[in-house]
Amino acid sequence: MKYTNGKTKGVRIAYIGGGSRGWAWGLMSDLVFSGDISGEVLLYDIDFDAAKRNEIIGNMHNSLPEAKSVWEYRAVNTPSEAITDADFVIVSILPGTFEEMRSDVHEPEKFGIYQSVGDTTGPGGILRAMRSVPMFEEIAENVKKYAPSAWVINYTNPMTLCVHAMYRVFPQIKAFGCCHEVFGTQEFLAGIVKQKFSLDQNVPRDEIKINVLGVNHFTWITKASWRGVDLFPVYDEYCREHPDGDPEGIVDDYDVREGCFISAEKVKIDLFRRYGSIAAAGDRHLAEFCDGSLYLRDPERIREMRFALTPVSWRKDDLKERLEKSDGYLSGSVPLVLSLSGEEGVRQMRSLLGLDDIVTNVNLPNVGQIPNLPLGAVVETNARFCSGGITPVLAGDVPEPIYPLISRTVERQEALNEAIANRDLEAIFRVFKDDPLVTCSEADTRKLFNSMCENTKKYLKSYGL
Repeated sequence: MKYTNGKTKGVRIAYIGGGSRGWAWGLMSDLVFSGDISGEVLLYDIDFDAAKRNEIIGNMHNSLPEAKSVWEYRAVNTPSEAITDADFVIVSILPGTFEEMRSDVHEPEKFGIYQSVGDTTGPGGILRAMRSVPMFEEIAENVKKYAPSAWVINYTNPMTLCVHAMYRVFPQIKAFGCCHEVFGTQEFLAGIVKQKFSLDQNVPRDEIKINVLGVNHFTWITKASWRGVDLFPVYDEYCREHPDGDPEGIVDDYDVREGCFISAEKVKIDLFRRYGSIAAAGDRHLAEFCDGSLYLRDPERIREMRFALTPVSWRKDDLKERLEKSDGYLSGSVPLVLSLSGEEGVRQMRSLLGLDDIVTNVNLPNVGQIPNLPLGAVVETNARFCSGGITPVLAGDVPEPIYPLISRTVERQEALNEAIANRDLEAIFRVFKDDPLVTCSEADTRKLFNSMCENTKKYLKSYGL
C-alpha cells in the first residue's frame, strides 16, 4: 500500500464468498464511493462462475458517474490465492445450500418448534454452526499461513461461533464480526425522537448515542441519548403508549406473510417492559433467544406479536430474482446504479488505515469490556476503530434483570464452541436439548437432532456422519 496526498492506494482485499449477490454488490458500491482508498479485490467462491460474474460486475462499478475510486476485481480458484498478502479478508458465505437451510428452519416445525430466522440460535442455528465452524477453522488456518497481519471481517452467521472458531485456531488473528441489527434499533429510536420532539427532519442514526452489550442478535442498550437528552424516559413513555408496537411500522391489517421482514417492534417493546433495558436487535432474532413459549409458541402467538417467520421458499425466490438481476447487469438490460449498503465495513477499513476514527458495535472476544461475562467469550459491544487497531469500549456489567438471559446464552455458546471443536456429537446434543426453543420431549428432541444431522450430513463428514 502507498499513502499519498491523503489517499491510500494498493489496498488488497480478499472476499471469501465472492460470488454472493447482494453483500458483494453492496461492498462494490461502498468501495467506489470512498474516494480515498483504492486497490484490488480478489473474489473466491466455491462457485467459480458466480465469482467470475462478480468480477465483471465489480469492474463495471468503476465506470459509474458517481464512482470516486477505482478497484480491480479478479476471481481466483483457491482461497489461498485470494488471501495471500491481503490487507483485509471479508467473509460472507452460505454454509451449505438452501436445502440445508430448509432442514434448519422447517424440520423442527414437525415437532412444534418455530424459528423466525434459524441461523444464529435454536435448532437451526446449532446445525448451521456445525457446518460453519469447520469452514472458519480452515479460513483461520489460511489467514495464519498466507496473511497473518490481515484484518478479517466476518458477516456470516452464526456470528459468535464463527468469530470464536477463528480465534481458537489462530489466537493472534485480527478478526471481528459485523452486524447491522443494532443500526435498526438506533433508527427506531431516531424515529421516536422525531415524533416525540415534533421535528420536521429525520434524525440521523449516528446522532443516537448508545451503550450496547450482549451477544450477536441478542444485544441490549443500557444507555441511549440524543443531543444530551436521556432517551430512556422517552422510550419508556413510548412503550407505555404503544404496547402493541409501532403503529406506523406496519399496516393495520398486518399478516404474517411469507418472506416478511417487517415487524411492529412489539417483541422489543415487551422486553423493555419486562426487563428495563432496550433490546437492540430485530424482533425475529430476539424472539429466538427467549423461551419457546414466550414469542414463538405457535403461529397464532407470532401473529399476535406482529413479526414474521421467514421460510426458505422465500429465500429461494429471492435468489432467483437476484440471479436475474445479475444477468441483467451483465447484458446491460438492467442499469447498474450506485447503491450504498448501509454497512460500516468500508468505513471500518478506512479507520484501520488511518483515514477515519469511528466508534461502532462489533463482535470481539471479551477482554473485560463486559466484566461480568467470561473472558474470551465473543461478545458484542461498541469499539473504537482507528489507525492500526480496534479498542473495545468498556460497556460495563450486564444489568441484573437481563443477566440470566445473556449469561445462559453465553454459557451455551461456549459449550457449543467446545463441542464442535472436539466434533463431539453427544456434547452438541446436550446443548441442542438445552436450547430454550426446544420444548418437545427428550425422545422427540433426539429424533429431531438425528434427522437434522442426517439431512445435512453432506457437510458434516468431519463428525463421522
